[in-house]
Amino acid sequence: MKQRVGLFITCLADVLRPSIPMAAVELLEAAHFEVHVPMSQTCCGQPGYNSGDSRSTLQLAEKFIDEFETFDYVVAPSGSCMGTIKTHYPDVLRNQPDLLRRFTALQPRLFELTDFLVNVAAVTAVPGTFDGEVTYHDSCSGLRELGIKHQPRQLLSLVAGLRLREMEQCEQCCGFGGTFAVKYGNISAAIADDKCANIQASGARAVVLGDLGCMLQIEGRLRRQGDERTQVLHVAEVLAGKT
Repeated sequence: MKQRVGLFITCLADVLRPSIPMAAVELLEAAHFEVHVPMSQTCCGQPGYNSGDSRSTLQLAEKFIDEFETFDYVVAPSGSCMGTIKTHYPDVLRNQPDLLRRFTALQPRLFELTDFLVNVAAVTAVPGTFDGEVTYHDSCSGLRELGIKHQPRQLLSLVAGLRLREMEQCEQCCGFGGTFAVKYGNISAAIADDKCANIQASGARAVVLGDLGCMLQIEGRLRRQGDERTQVLHVAEVLAGKT
């Protein structure tokens, strides 16, 4: 019997780039998992948590547990959303002992997509192909909260025709930071300019990453600078050949 994976598609991907969760489904099914997408899912609560809205964050955390605790694994194609859930829910639930107990049982089964494909599914082949060079941006939450570093690179090495060219300061923030980009627009734009300069200096045809917030920030800034050439792609899209 196939193990059951609950896919948390994230609200940004659902609204702005549904090709990402669709690619994630394809990759998980190719790895022989049974994929379920609860239709009632919404937000992980990250905007509220970062803004100090503990009440709404708690409500969303409880909702998430209700929707996903029965699955063998829960996977999200987003380092920031899964970072919020796996790393910060214990704080959100600290005064809710019953919910905290349920979450503690669920926590070891929570994975960012590339981490799951490498360390649980042990993927050795992917359906995607890509003719050219790409560079990789390490998103802050995935890197610093979940240790997502080698996993996407290991998977990209399986993509036929793809060549990875590392940019300078690949671990540097893109400047998005959720509400940071709204509250500190000038600083956010300056950070994004540095990131875009490093992407362009790499000479790669595309920048690949694992978080839609970073994608919006980087692609928006590149296009405002007049760069219509550089593609901005989610790693799931590349691995599944949805570019």
